[in-house]
Amino acid sequence: MKRSEINDIMRDADEMMRRFGFALPPFARWTPDEFRARGDAHALVGARLGWDITDYGAGRFDEMGLFLFTLRNGRLADLKRGGGMCYAEKLLISRKDQLSPMHTHALKAEDIINRGGATLTVELFGSDENGDFDATRGVTVACDGIARAVPAGGKLQLAPGESVTLMPGDWHAFWGEGGDVLIGEVSTVNDDLTDNIFRDPIGRFATIEEDEPPLHLLVSDYERWLNL
Repeated sequence: MKRSEINDIMRDADEMMRRFGFALPPFARWTPDEFRARGDAHALVGARLGWDITDYGAGRFDEMGLFLFTLRNGRLADLKRGGGMCYAEKLLISRKDQLSPMHTHALKAEDIINRGGATLTVELFGSDENGDFDATRGVTVACDGIARAVPAGGKLQLAPGESVTLMPGDWHAFWGEGGDVLIGEVSTVNDDLTDNIFRDPIGRFATIEEDEPPLHLLVSDYERWLNL
């Protein structure tokens, strides 16, 4: 992806979030130079909070991609010991017909919430005994606390305000149906480096062509831009 495209996506996403009443935290506004100058951002960087825009390495963002902003993220050590900061929260935007491809998580349980916009369509499959994708197996998920049995390849259509709870091993893909969708994600501790298991061999982060300076750093920029 070109950096200019990423900058435009940030601006458009910020406008959509504000339109639905969501304001980002102060660190979202830091420029790269301001970020470098901070002496108090180590926890933020360690938790990988901030902007995240991906085309899954395919170079077709409008067809397959996702905007994310990680607002908070807990500590895996707390999750393992069963107490403390065991949760995470994100805002996402799925554009009309923009696929977030089939994947699951080994650790993370998550609520996917339609926060506003069009319909969020979620396609679901179950896992086999080894946790691998099973094209013949359905799942039972909770939609706003109500159990729903979904056959293999079944599609939930979530209107604004509706949600689904996905557990580890629930394979899912999603997209905006009829328009763009603002999505909330509330989950256990999030690890995007190791806990995204895709059905097909794709990447989690975009390769960036630096055709202009970044408006704000992506979480995938931190290591290189901040000399960590």
